[in-house]
Amino acid sequence: MSVLIDSDIVIEILRSRDPVIMSQWSTLANSGEDILYSPITAAEVWAGARPSEYHAISLFFPVLICAASEYETGKLAGEYLRLFFKSHNLKIGDALIAATAVKSQSTLWTRNRKHYPMPSLTFYS
Repeated sequence: MSVLIDSDIVIEILRSRDPVIMSQWSTLANSGEDILYSPITAAEVWAGARPSEYHAISLFFPVLICAASEYETGKLAGEYLRLFFKSHNLKIGDALIAATAVKSQSTLWTRNRKHYPMPSLTFYS
């Protein structure tokens, strides 16, 4: 099994603010499971980064696996947008992250489950 981590989780890990998230991160990091992130997550984290966080971010991402984004991922994200934009106000970043999780057969670790109404998506907890 692999786990795709969402931007909100990466931010919590980097800032070490939530002891529950940090405990889950420690368990996951020591589990031997593949830990993936989407290029969307990297973009979101860097966009909101404080200069004091640049070094930690630079060390964090290289030890994880960047999930491939390809045509089929984009196509699935487009389907999610068509299905859930109006009913759930789905954003393109979340659609791409969900599609990446499904296409990579990963569970998604996020605190924002309401952003991901896709029935084919499984969550890490």
